Amino acid sequence: MSVRHLLATAATALLGIVGLATPAAAHVLVQPVGAYALTAGRLWSAVAALLGLAGIVIGGLALARSAGRIGTGTGRRGAIVALAAGLACTVIGALVVAAADGGPGTGYGIVGGYVDLVVGPIAVVLGGLALARSRRTA
Repeated sequence: MSVRHLLATAATALLGIVGLATPAAAHVLVQPVGAYALTAGRLWSAVAALLGLAGIVIGGLALARSAGRIGTGTGRRGAIVALAAGLACTVIGALVVAAADGGPGTGYGIVGGYVDLVVGPIAVVLGGLALARSRRTA
């Protein structure tokens, strides 16, 4: 199975899961709580941000490996992981932002959701660059 088929299958599965989980996630994310409590929205946005940051680190390492600067591997596996982590971060951030009823400080996690919408695409771009570079060197 080629990498394109694998990525297309993974993306389809992720979209199917997100499509089925969206009503349940929206219900959980819109329950108002105190301003300083760890709410579901804040938790989801923090988890997504950590996932996105991991994707950025892995994508950066994969990009360095694909250039031949670190190790002997191509970094292809790391590039795919960075793509998946960045995509998951972006999707979760979009869900948090879409489900938020209030602004910053209301407990809905909207600030973290916007951070996810910045961090996730960065991980996707780094993973994509590393994957493209590993294809050229292979």
